[in-house]
Amino acid sequence: MSTNQNNITSTTSSAMAGQGRVVILGAGESGVGAAKLAQQKGFDVFVSDFGTIADQYKSALEKLNIPFESEKHTEELILNATQVIKSPGIPATAPIVKKLVARGTPVISEIEFAGRYTDAKMICITGSNGKSTTSLLTYHILKNAGLDVGLAGNIGHSFAAQVAAESYDHYVLEISSFMLDDMFDFKADIAVLLNITPDHLDRYDYKLENYAASKMRIIQNQKADDVFIYCADDEESLKALENVSPLAKTLPFSITKKIDAGAYLEENTIHILTEPNKELTMSISDLALQGKHNIYNSMASGIVAKVLELRNDTIRESMGNFKNIEHRLEHVAKISGIDFINDSKATNVNSTWYALESMTSDVVLIMGGVDKGNDYTMLKDLVKSKVKAIVCLGKDNKRIHDAFEDDVEVIVNTFSAEEAAQIAFHLAKRGDAVLLSPACASFDLFKNYEDRGNQFKAAVREL
Repeated sequence: MSTNQNNITSTTSSAMAGQGRVVILGAGESGVGAAKLAQQKGFDVFVSDFGTIADQYKSALEKLNIPFESEKHTEELILNATQVIKSPGIPATAPIVKKLVARGTPVISEIEFAGRYTDAKMICITGSNGKSTTSLLTYHILKNAGLDVGLAGNIGHSFAAQVAAESYDHYVLEISSFMLDDMFDFKADIAVLLNITPDHLDRYDYKLENYAASKMRIIQNQKADDVFIYCADDEESLKALENVSPLAKTLPFSITKKIDAGAYLEENTIHILTEPNKELTMSISDLALQGKHNIYNSMASGIVAKVLELRNDTIRESMGNFKNIEHRLEHVAKISGIDFINDSKATNVNSTWYALESMTSDVVLIMGGVDKGNDYTMLKDLVKSKVKAIVCLGKDNKRIHDAFEDDVEVIVNTFSAEEAAQIAFHLAKRGDAVLLSPACASFDLFKNYEDRGNQFKAAVREL
């Protein structure tokens, strides 16, 4: 148990003259970044993590002489906070959070806190699937166009740490529903909602409408001169929009119908227009990101770029040369004519649906992990038509067996990435693909989805 007791004694008394006491719950990337910014702004800062703190974050806090504790929450050091910045991973039902709320202490996210200290234009991207890809593509386009832009939120380096150290004109922020739950006064200048599909329902009383309402917070505080970009083909987004009235200019995108202002697909050509007579067209075959889901992601990013009045040539070039993120439909290797694809970032059923939808060969599917109340029904047709075998990678695979035992002949249990890769290799034949697309969280056997993906890639390279 590592409580930095020396710092607690020396720092707390000397900093009381600041602007109040900020307690940060969670000492990961966002928490340590928030601590840096809070200290810079003259607050008395204390960081508390109920788990262990990674060495890199411990040393960052020690270097700044910021007091912290790990593997516990000491109430007398927390409940006296003026405000609390909470890690998105900590649920509102955590005992310490409930006590703070009962006392009327504001509990906010790192995004909410850091947003107070920058005048940059905020481009905020949310959705159940495609957030990271769309955020990175948008950042790529803006950076290539010469804009002064930072990338933060659920991706990259802490937003608060960047606000403390930089003064970007624009930020592309990937925003999760957990972050949105603790955002109140923050405003997105350009808000993007990609889609709403069941995910993390354990945090929302297992009600999709609660999760959808959380996603719609992306447009809170927007005004008439702001912009809201959304998918006109996404049923749950349209349903959620019935309960709100966006004040911002709305720019939908669709691959099934023509859109007057926004983006649409016609005969394999994307049309993006935010103003009359200011149209960008691009063939989908020229997009760096292939597959139906990536047409949506590219449209959303393209609309943002057009709103910012970037040149069509620059947008086209960037959308054509973008390289996707690690662990998202990442090609690992071709061995004996078999393609190995790492889609470890697919931690929900909808992500796996997108992955299977983009496959053009027979698939040996590696899936499983921590099931978040998954409904596998939507995968059944794709599994029947494309999947020849399922390799389960997780401690408890019963629900996968129950869901697909009538759809595939072979379902095998494995308990390591190495075992999964080896068995999948033996089940596949030349021309097939082995796809790791788990539809589940990774915490039963791995540290996180990156660890799962890295172990899979290492195992493939050993075949």
